Amino acid sequence: MDRASGVLLHPTSFPSRFGTGDLGHEAYQFVDWLAAAGQSYWQVLPLNPVDAGYSPYQSPSSFAGNPLLISLEKLVDDELLTREELDQAAIAGADGSGSASFELAFERKMPLLHRAAERFHQLHEDHELRVAFRTFCSAQAGWLDQMALFEALKGANAGRPWTTWTHLVDHWHYPGPEAITVLQEPIFVAKFQQFMFFRQWNELRAYARNRGILIIGDVPIYVAHDSADVWSNRRFFQLNEAGQALQVAGVPPDYFSATGQLWNNPVYDWRALEEDEYRWWARRLQAVMEAVDLVRLDHFRGFEAYWSVPAGHETAEQGTWVPGPGHRLFNALKSQLRIPEGMTRLPIIAEDLGTITAEVDELRLAYGLPGMKVLQFMIAENDPFQPQEFPPESICYTGTHDNDTTVGWFQSHVAPFADRFDRLRQRIEFSSEDIAWDLIAVAWKSRSNIAIAPLQDLLSLPAAARMNTPGTFGASARNWIWQYEPGVLTKDLADRLHRLTMANHRFLGDRPPQF
Repeated sequence: MDRASGVLLHPTSFPSRFGTGDLGHEAYQFVDWLAAAGQSYWQVLPLNPVDAGYSPYQSPSSFAGNPLLISLEKLVDDELLTREELDQAAIAGADGSGSASFELAFERKMPLLHRAAERFHQLHEDHELRVAFRTFCSAQAGWLDQMALFEALKGANAGRPWTTWTHLVDHWHYPGPEAITVLQEPIFVAKFQQFMFFRQWNELRAYARNRGILIIGDVPIYVAHDSADVWSNRRFFQLNEAGQALQVAGVPPDYFSATGQLWNNPVYDWRALEEDEYRWWARRLQAVMEAVDLVRLDHFRGFEAYWSVPAGHETAEQGTWVPGPGHRLFNALKSQLRIPEGMTRLPIIAEDLGTITAEVDELRLAYGLPGMKVLQFMIAENDPFQPQEFPPESICYTGTHDNDTTVGWFQSHVAPFADRFDRLRQRIEFSSEDIAWDLIAVAWKSRSNIAIAPLQDLLSLPAAARMNTPGTFGASARNWIWQYEPGVLTKDLADRLHRLTMANHRFLGDRPPQF
């Protein structure tokens, strides 16, 4: 594993005229800025569609891409939309507000995506886009057909959860005999959106690789109950005959919440998955591995043992630890996944945070998976850590999307943890005047082969720029909506990060890093 560094930023955080960031011009500018700053990695959150709470970790499909990330400007280049149509749909003042608006993005972008689909449908069958579309649909049919049908049925049932569907479905909420015929148009639109998302994403990924930058993706351990995944694979989840979850996922009380975190995702029926040789999990991971270069596997400890809560509880306190699939799953993945050329191990980073036991560490190390070191956690937990002693096979973060910004974290912790900061000053150099960059320097100087900082820390932003606060929901939580303002990715900022990267032997030029 090469010694290198990178930046954590989800594409929705790009400035945009259409509510949320996308895969257009700002994305390419960001890649150029990463290259100028001497970085080798761009880490993103899950690229899947979002639910009503906008969380990329609660998606209606763990295989699909988020249509809101499709660049409308690129559809103009494809002659499927006009510049005038984009100008009419643009949101006044939306390119510098500091926060995304998913509501406006749905309102403004989705009608244009439907219009583009109509024009696409009118292209000649031999048009290069139509040929590429047919190839895509054939190659991705294993998940695409069910996802598109699920989306079409959901639309036909007023967006309600699949367990309440009555229109065009049978008693068990499976499609009736007339469903595919009646829903041909919405099925086509859903497939068109996926084709365009992956076409644009693959172009951006290739551009990044040519600049020497690899992309780290993210796979949540669980999937949403109201999803094509659960609807079409019910035997792999602990559900009753009506399709409702019997047991749901979460974590016990921890750093983030005194009552634990109740995620409400249905937990897996690991016995049924094992009987199928874990092929659903292999297909899921393979799909993500084909879209990114490395995969952060969220909540890794849940594969050794997971916290299971009886459905209906309001908190996660009444859960119990249940053994997970462990080695059986990872042995199956090793035999089924197509590992990228030049790699000798699974291209997976284990998110090994939370309640970590010796058994969890043993499972991770058995497959050579690097773990994570999060500096904010280590200081808050009074861990007498020595960054120069971190395992080289690890990724050091100042914080993650679930943490406060370093500035916000320091401001909220400096008083109660004054003694810890005093002891920390004896081991590393830092000051309250530039705490974000001080912690970035600690990460970059660490022995971990990969160091990552959220863009918010590079910009020294306060708590208002936090991406997510675990356990909080609703509009008041203001999760997932942070966007950076135009013009902040300056040459001076790139030069400063480049110097730090060079000084700590993490600069690889335009050569992609070896993992």
